[in-house]
Amino acid sequence: MLSTKLEIELNKQLNAELFSAYLYLSMSSFLATKNLSGFSNWMKVQFEEEQAHALKLYKYIIDRGGRVLLQQIESPKNEWTDVIDVFEDIFKHEQKITSMINELVNLSMEEKDHATVNLLQWYISEQVEEEATVSDILEQLNLIEGKGAGLFMLDREMKQRVFVPIA
Repeated sequence: MLSTKLEIELNKQLNAELFSAYLYLSMSSFLATKNLSGFSNWMKVQFEEEQAHALKLYKYIIDRGGRVLLQQIESPKNEWTDVIDVFEDIFKHEQKITSMINELVNLSMEEKDHATVNLLQWYISEQVEEEATVSDILEQLNLIEGKGAGLFMLDREMKQRVFVPIA
């Protein structure tokens, strides 16, 4: 059974994951209007991943006898200057999510809730992967200054990404 404090914080994280999905969908739309269909696809896949992250928390809260209390999702940003600006925002956002998860781990450890610590280890690994991926893409975008043939080639590469459901 989850403590009340941990249930509240897990619900906040679930909301943050849903906001992340919403943000990525907004980015996908922005990039589609810039005729960057590959980057738009990458963001749509990320949208699906974030939804899966939220549903994983949803199931966990219920499985542990808690109650999911959905909260209002903040409106995401809708405009960026270019694709580099988009990925700079993603990197900052993922760092914020990592910080939130780390705080959840700290609380879980304080509460001696080993099951929640175990669950959150998956999220920690996921965040390491997400920050590294975004950092790599951002470095590539900066190398090509976000334009030209390099952008065209990177956009084609981003089009290959597909959603793989989590276990």
